Amino acid sequence: MTTLVLDNGAYTAKIGYSHEKVSVIPNCQFRSKTLRLKTFTANQLDEIKDPSGLFYILPFQKGYLVNWDVQRKVWDHLFGKEMFKVDFADTSIVITEPYFNFTSIQESMNEILFEEYQFQAALRINGGSLSAHRYFQENNSELCCIVVDSGFSFTHIVPYCRGRKMKDGICRINVGGKLLTNHLKEIISYRQLHVMDETYVINQVKEDVCYVSQDFYKDMGIAQLKGEENLVMRDYVLPDFSAIKKGFCKPREEMNFTGKYKTGEQILRLTNERFAVPEMLFHPADIGIQEMGLPEAIVNSINKMPEEMQPHFFKNIILTGGNTLFPGFRDRVYKDVRALAPTEFQVSVLQPQNPICYAWEGGKLLAENPDFEEMVVTREDYEENGHIICEEKFDV
Repeated sequence: MTTLVLDNGAYTAKIGYSHEKVSVIPNCQFRSKTLRLKTFTANQLDEIKDPSGLFYILPFQKGYLVNWDVQRKVWDHLFGKEMFKVDFADTSIVITEPYFNFTSIQESMNEILFEEYQFQAALRINGGSLSAHRYFQENNSELCCIVVDSGFSFTHIVPYCRGRKMKDGICRINVGGKLLTNHLKEIISYRQLHVMDETYVINQVKEDVCYVSQDFYKDMGIAQLKGEENLVMRDYVLPDFSAIKKGFCKPREEMNFTGKYKTGEQILRLTNERFAVPEMLFHPADIGIQEMGLPEAIVNSINKMPEEMQPHFFKNIILTGGNTLFPGFRDRVYKDVRALAPTEFQVSVLQPQNPICYAWEGGKLLAENPDFEEMVVTREDYEENGHIICEEKFDV
């Protein structure tokens, strides 16, 4: 019996057999501006010659799986002969879902996995639980950890103790990668170039040039300086998808601080946007989202836990999800949490090598666990008892 692990995120699906490597694949469909009629699914993105004005069709809205038609197409593609060639009769699946997922979505997922695809067994679990499982496996002596999962739609903060999630401490901040990219699109469109349709390109810009400031006001000061003294300023060369396939940052020595470039490249000049955009994770109030920032929320979540556990949470903070890849992210979380935490507690923030696939790796470990058979719901169980057996068995 093989096990397929699928961390089904709103932006990418992390998928692979538990005995193989993971693949990260866009969890959506695309339409391109030039080929209006054709729809591309998941990793067919690479076939699009000109991804400017790329139109995304996402299965997730606000973090929940609502568009099943798109999700089915993506899964058909992933499970099909082009990719994982899944033999459903001999495969069990571990699949992730968001915290506090709606019952209707859970039931649809049960039906699709068991009745349409006919997997032999399934385990539906939160991504953070897989991350915590992996952390506890690698650090046997630890009993508590707090998982910060900053993804496409949300940032979740979830305390775990002895492998169980502590529901009282779960906190969600409605800021994720999608919001950051959209905000960057708005700023650039307002200040220099209309890019509201260029989600794909601006997402690339965000990943290439944004960073988390350690001292916001100091960097703001630098960003206002003229010419060479402005250490924050970067010139980003936009792709034209003929000569320049992928955008890039101009090296500092080639930057022209005074006037225009003679070459025909299209340039975005970015200064304070570089750190003002990721700053939204730390101060959502900056753009009118009345919520706590990430460090506050971590401390708030830990304070809801029993007092004797609190020091253990402070020294086991794990960062997962794509937003944690911004340079300076880990240091800033450490600095802010350290400032808010009681002085006698030790604070330690861990950023894994690959925060995007951390949960998937946890699922891989879980599938190799001897207790795995006890956790899944088999197809016979489901056919006999229906949704109720899934509700009882899955801790979600």
